[in-house]
Amino acid sequence: MFKATLTVDRHFDLAPLDRRLFGVFVEHLGRCVYNGIHEPSHPTADEHGFRGDVIELTKELGATIVRYPGGNFMSGYNWEDGVGPKAERPRRLDLAWFSTETNQVGTHEFMHWCEQVGIEPMFGVNLGTRGPDEARHYLEYCNHPGGTALSDLRRAHGAEAPLGIKFWCLGNEMDGPWQICQKTPDEYGRIAQETAKLMRMVDPNVELAACGSSAYDMPTYGAWEDRVLEHCFEQVDYLSLHSYFVKPPSDDSTESFFAQIETNAHYIEDTVAIADAVAARKRSAKRLMLSFDEWNVWYRARHGEHLKQAGWPEAPRLLEEVYTFEDALLVGGMLTMMMNHADRLKVACMAQLCNVIAPIMTEPGGPAWRQTIFHPFAQAARWAKGSVLRPVIESPGFANAKHGELPYLCASVVDDAATGQTAVFLLNRSLSDEMDLSITLRGLGTERELVQAEQLHSADLQATNTADAPDRVAPQALDSIAIDGEQLRVKLKPASWNVIVTKAQRA
Repeated sequence: MFKATLTVDRHFDLAPLDRRLFGVFVEHLGRCVYNGIHEPSHPTADEHGFRGDVIELTKELGATIVRYPGGNFMSGYNWEDGVGPKAERPRRLDLAWFSTETNQVGTHEFMHWCEQVGIEPMFGVNLGTRGPDEARHYLEYCNHPGGTALSDLRRAHGAEAPLGIKFWCLGNEMDGPWQICQKTPDEYGRIAQETAKLMRMVDPNVELAACGSSAYDMPTYGAWEDRVLEHCFEQVDYLSLHSYFVKPPSDDSTESFFAQIETNAHYIEDTVAIADAVAARKRSAKRLMLSFDEWNVWYRARHGEHLKQAGWPEAPRLLEEVYTFEDALLVGGMLTMMMNHADRLKVACMAQLCNVIAPIMTEPGGPAWRQTIFHPFAQAARWAKGSVLRPVIESPGFANAKHGELPYLCASVVDDAATGQTAVFLLNRSLSDEMDLSITLRGLGTERELVQAEQLHSADLQATNTADAPDRVAPQALDSIAIDGEQLRVKLKPASWNVIVTKAQRA
């Protein structure tokens, strides 16, 4: 056992937490949409064909915003294909995932699903094969009240009121050579600038995110952000980041896997520095915010011939990663890190929601269940409300070739002054030793009561949840918590994710 401390002070708050940090992603890819969230023949399906069991699990997950319809799919998507009578919608070849797209789920169907879940939509426009004109037409169709050809077409399709879609992504991963109609940074920056300008003419209240690099290790990272923002800095509100956590063959240790938490912290901080350098060059007081709109563990099902199947199938099984307890620990640590960057990171989307690198899995006609990574996300989404406090951590650690000495403890603290409730999120990265942790909640009230205490722990780092054993990895009660005024004392098991929520009376 080793000792560690965590201290926060109500006077040292980092920023209010934007609840859109707990977003997810639904792309027309594999079985995410068809035979995922949408399966008309399923016993739980509603009148629009959406699975009721997946809707209930999505509510339990606590997701606040959902990115749609892609992803790589978006760079070849014609929005007009997904509106109007279903019987008249065209079938298309999806060049992104070598599949056949039936277009039976489109704009209105997906908005119905969002309404059933109670989630905010984040839509994207195609800046691969298309451009500013189609983007502003799509926005007019969705958000303009009426009296024009496109807004009246929406009304004819059954949506009298505007859809009110506020958040829009300007393309997807336009730097990637795999992308349909890849762009240079200057090409994309100019298109993003003009698309944003036209969209704001149609609806001045939209929020717009430009594409950053599709990964931190892209050869063009940094130069891409700088050149893109040189063109569109004043027209956009967010810059996107994408990151998938892997186990490289050169070092597949659990410790190095967990160190990707720090790698992604540097990714955020470096991207903020680039955006602020552009602001300084432009003599602008504006501070661009970030949208981490794709992130997850993804390495077992990432490569292989299964990505390109013969015959252009409908809804093939693609990228169906089976997550381990080890993966869940990294996801929990990533959530603490992202919350600790709440001053500039305002939106994030776990990719994806259902079946495809997802927290929720389904079988056609059968059950839906929670993967291991479901649990830390659901706990954070449920309890993290208010302002993020700056954590001061003292902890032994481990050596990492890339980052040096790293503490075993990862932590974030979110305090809701309105309710007096404080949520503490903790990851013990030690694989062998229990942590004796002292927590000081300075200035947050002395008469505290315990609201919730849970841990995610398994003796087997490779344990998974399956249709036959859906709760092999699930939250358990966290015992042995002592509360004495502003002080909390708790013992954390090795390799465990933990959530402690307390409440105090405030003056």
